[in-house]
Amino acid sequence: MIRTVGYTTIHVEDIEGAGPGGAVRFVRREIGAEAFGINWFELPPGAEGLEHDEARTGQEEVVVVVRGAGHWRVDGDEVPVRPGSFVRIDPESVRRAIAGPGGLTYIAVGAPRGAYAPHGPF
Repeated sequence: MIRTVGYTTIHVEDIEGAGPGGAVRFVRREIGAEAFGINWFELPPGAEGLEHDEARTGQEEVVVVVRGAGHWRVDGDEVPVRPGSFVRIDPESVRRAIAGPGGLTYIAVGAPRGAYAPHGPF
């Protein structure tokens, strides 16, 4: 008998680090999400993430700070963050995460703008 379930689970420590210094863990790929991208990033103290935009993909991103502090440089503005901070970033905006002295751990979630279909009062 084949049994299927309606969920997938994984722990961040079970996902191999990739990119410079193993700073990114590709959660979407490992968990099999198809509706949006989601990745875990761990920047060491004083490190800077990749400066980029998502104009080509059209993805709007929201980053959620889990640990540490620092700031995002978004279109030249410095946006300070700490645990519990959420930052939404337009696809065409140039962004870079910059870790403070204690490092910066965050989750980035992205999908093409307009992909979400609002329903109900939520």
